Amino acid sequence: MAFALLDWLPLFVYFALLGVLTLRRKYAGHHAGDEAGFLLSGRRLTLPAFVATLVATWYGGILGVGEFTYLAGISQWLMFAFPYYVFAVLYAVFIAGEIREGSALTLPEALRQQYGPKTGLAGAFGVFLLVNPAPYILMLGIIAQLVTGADSWFWFAAAVALFSTVYVSLGGFASVVRTDLLQLVLMYGGFVMLLAFAWQAAGSPAEMWTQLPESHTDITGGFSAVYILVWFFIAMWTFVDPGFHQRSAAAASPAVARRGILISVGFWAVFDMLTVLTGLYALVLLGPALESPAAAYPELAALLLPAGLFGLFITGLVAVIMSTLDSFLFIAGQTLGRDVFPGSVKGAGFLGNRIARIRAGTLAAALLGLALAFVFPSVIELWYVIGSLIIPALLLPVLGIYLPFFRMRPGAALAAIIAAFSLSLFWLVMGVATGDSLFSYAWLGIEPFYPGLAAAVLIFAADRIQKQPSIC
Repeated sequence: MAFALLDWLPLFVYFALLGVLTLRRKYAGHHAGDEAGFLLSGRRLTLPAFVATLVATWYGGILGVGEFTYLAGISQWLMFAFPYYVFAVLYAVFIAGEIREGSALTLPEALRQQYGPKTGLAGAFGVFLLVNPAPYILMLGIIAQLVTGADSWFWFAAAVALFSTVYVSLGGFASVVRTDLLQLVLMYGGFVMLLAFAWQAAGSPAEMWTQLPESHTDITGGFSAVYILVWFFIAMWTFVDPGFHQRSAAAASPAVARRGILISVGFWAVFDMLTVLTGLYALVLLGPALESPAAAYPELAALLLPAGLFGLFITGLVAVIMSTLDSFLFIAGQTLGRDVFPGSVKGAGFLGNRIARIRAGTLAAALLGLALAFVFPSVIELWYVIGSLIIPALLLPVLGIYLPFFRMRPGAALAAIIAAFSLSLFWLVMGVATGDSLFSYAWLGIEPFYPGLAAAVLIFAADRIQKQPSIC
């Protein structure tokens, strides 16, 4: 799969364009003294820009999508696509407009406004962990190993992570949006190109369908209803995703935020069709004995595409991952530099100091991501651990900001975050300590996500009961 000389050209051009887009009008959308401009492009994001940046940043886990499709067929759509459509639509209808009408620039700030500084700080730590870029740094390293044959992925991934850190630190959210436009074109164009070559090699999708095993044409993939339900719970990540919050807050109006998410769902449906079909073609053309299923897309591209076009497709994969990496780096940086360590808000120069702290926080997030990727060299494990600890803790308090039914008193919201995180962490540690392998997380046959969520629900229910007026 090693790159030919011609394959390097699209990759070099891509990184050069990222640099140009950053340096050209690097302060577009914000001015000195305008914090909302640096964090949210002045809250003037138009509908096309909103859709482009949201669509591009939602697909960073592209290698995992390919792996699951290669192994389990169209059930990938049921577990990795459909539930996210459902929760994204609910987010658009009930939450996005409320975020835009609010004054909070970040999700931790919204928690602080609703529940007080302690809950805001606890939420900030949770958000910082939730958007840790480690899985995306690791995926970039995996691609580097595939195309170079190098023994180690670390240095290439480190270089790309630090490059992303530089350009998002210079241009703020405006840089993220402008580079997402380029990455969106590459991600769709790359998969359309590969699908066309696969169609030519193996026949139409109808012909390819007849060559698939029965398990790959079953919408459930042979998985149990309980297993499928787990992925629906994981898709509730949408409600606590700070990227959704950031883009909704940056929209030019509440209507742009709502419509932008609904339009994005349509774009995601098209891209999911491309990725599912391409993954099925990978099984037919590569056979069922691929040594590394996570490399299904790159292996198929290496088989079908000539030099130059192969490099263009790999550049598209890199763009998909980097669109999420740069967004997560920027959110992690602003969370650490603004919400965890807010500093003084008085005195001359405070804004410049705060933006400097955001930039330092972005660098710290990149270094932490590199360290975690080195310790946990598995994308799935990183997603699992981060999601199992953070989603149960943040879900109900975040919903309570915008939906009165879920709103708790400040003490209860803080207790829910701490109890859910602590119980999920305890359950995860016990699962590792008593399991057959290092990555055996279930304890007593229960995944750590559920005890944490149960603790948050119990605290929420107790708070609701205490708030009810007495009938005596």
